[in-house]
Amino acid sequence: MTERSSPSGPTAGLPLVLLAGDGAEVTRWLKDLLEGAGYAVLQERTGRHALERARSTEPDVLLVDQVLPDIAGVELCRALRADPRVSSSTPILLSLPNPATRAERLAALRAGAWECIAPPHDADEILLKIGAYVHAKLDADRARSEGLLDSATRLYNRQGLARRARELGAQAYRDHGALACVVFALDLDPSGPGTSPGTSGGPSLARRVQALTSAARLSDAIGRLSGTEFAVRAAGRQAGPPCSMRIRGGRQRWVCADRARGFAGASVGCGPYRARRLGRVAATLRRRRRLLKGIGS
Repeated sequence: MTERSSPSGPTAGLPLVLLAGDGAEVTRWLKDLLEGAGYAVLQERTGRHALERARSTEPDVLLVDQVLPDIAGVELCRALRADPRVSSSTPILLSLPNPATRAERLAALRAGAWECIAPPHDADEILLKIGAYVHAKLDADRARSEGLLDSATRLYNRQGLARRARELGAQAYRDHGALACVVFALDLDPSGPGTSPGTSGGPSLARRVQALTSAARLSDAIGRLSGTEFAVRAAGRQAGPPCSMRIRGGRQRWVCADRARGFAGASVGCGPYRARRLGRVAATLRRRRRLLKGIGS
C-alpha cells in the first residue's frame, strides 16, 4: 500500500461513503484514507445492514468488501444496483483481498460495480478515481433535480409543473379565464420500493399513471410531486377537473371518481379560481400538497 502524496478528494460538503466491511486491515486502511481526504465514512459490517443503510442515507459512494459475514460482496453489489431506492448514478466499488483475476473483474462489472480495488493499492489512484466518480454522481443528481420531467413517469416534476403553472396562469390572465388545480395521492405506501420520484414504482404505479394521463385533457398539465402525490393544472374559461375527477356539490371540492383505479378518495379542497386572484401559482401548488398530509387512503 502506498501512502497518498497530497489530498486528492473533494472536501466541501463532506461527500458520504458507505463502507461495507468487517474491519479487516484493508477495510480499516480504506476508511482512514477516505476520512483523511475529506470524506464522511459510514461503516456497516454485514451486507444486510449495508443494504438497509444505503436505502436510508443516499451515499455518494458505496465501497463493498468482497468478504462479508453474511453475503459475498459481489452479491451485495448486485442487490444494491437492483434496488430502486439506491440511485443508479451511485458508484459502487468492490474491494478484493487479493489481486483481481479477469473473471473476478468481469463478475464485479456484471453485478453493477464500477471498479475493483485490489492490491497492490495506490492511495493516489484510489482517491483520484473515487473523486471522479463522486463528481459524476453529483452532476447526474444535479441534472436530474434541475430537469422538468420525472424520469420514471415522464410527467412534469415539481420544477416542471411550477413552470407550466406559471405559463397557464399567464394565459388565463390574458384571456380573463379561470385556472384550476387538483392534488391527490395514490393508494400506495409512500415508504415502499419504487415510490421515490425518478423511480418506476413497478407495474402498479404505471397502470395508475396511464389511467390518469388517458383521462386528462391534452391541455392539462400533470405533474408528480412526490412518490405517490400528483397534481393537475388546467386553464381556460371553463377550467375544471379532468374526466376522472368530479365536483362534489357546489363547494367545488374535487375528489377522485374511481377508487378502483387506486387514487385516494378524499377531497382536497381545491377548485377553479380566477387567474387575477391566484398571485403565486407555485405557492398554491405547495399549499395544496400540504393538504395531503391529512388525507387517508
